[in-house]
Amino acid sequence: MGRSSEPSNTRSTGTEPYRLSVDDRTIAGHAQDIRLRLYRPLIGLTVPALLYLHGGGFTSGSLEEAETAAAAIAESVPALVVSVGYSLAPAHCFPTAAHDAHQAALWTLAEARDLNIAKGGLGVAGHDAGGHVAASLTFLARDQGDVDIRAQALLGPMLDPSLTRAGDAQAMQCDVPATAYARCYRAYLPDAAQRVHPYAAPLDSRRLAGLPPTLIVTAQKDVLRIEAEQYAANLIGAGVPTEVTRFPAISHAALPGHRPALLAVADFFRRRLSPADGRGVPV
Repeated sequence: MGRSSEPSNTRSTGTEPYRLSVDDRTIAGHAQDIRLRLYRPLIGLTVPALLYLHGGGFTSGSLEEAETAAAAIAESVPALVVSVGYSLAPAHCFPTAAHDAHQAALWTLAEARDLNIAKGGLGVAGHDAGGHVAASLTFLARDQGDVDIRAQALLGPMLDPSLTRAGDAQAMQCDVPATAYARCYRAYLPDAAQRVHPYAAPLDSRRLAGLPPTLIVTAQKDVLRIEAEQYAANLIGAGVPTEVTRFPAISHAALPGHRPALLAVADFFRRRLSPADGRGVPV
């Protein structure tokens, strides 16, 4: 089934630090088997669960690259974090990644007893293309009614294949220009007609009611910041409880490794998901 270990990364809570057990699993995905990496705080209690979806513009990224963010969130909530190695484009185009995330969510719920997960639904978080996949999953879960997503946190998400709201990379001192995102969208959405599908273009969706409470985390130096914050406004307009946190002086690529951003995500999930049984744990 893969590896099982206890990495050295720990976090002090004022009482004692948490260690994490890390376990790899393989499950059936939408088009092929996919890997999951589970991060569990060793606190001897049931904990809430959430999925983490890595960045990489749909065409790259890995469980290994997601290690810092997934482990930090697991420690800080505390929660079981299931990092999802979804299928990548161009070999696997839309909607494969979203359906892989859906399969991972179904698997997590089916294994809830064995994984010692607290009742109360799942959370989902993602950065970059992972934010797009996370948003797509919330649409799928709402429309199919088979997965209870209680909260989503999107870090610098890709939400608009048209890129008509993208900022000026030079003026914003950004690390990734809009042209790079355009190449990623062409790989994931090779058919132009796909780019108006509500699961592919969350920013243009007019059916946002019923989506879970949302945290949008943005970086000041990110051409995607404008569209992400517009999505937050759209959600608020649809009656979805939504929070926005912008971090100054950092770039898009820095978000998933930025400790204050990860603590903001952890705080959001701690408020929105069922807490670990037996005690509350402060940041």
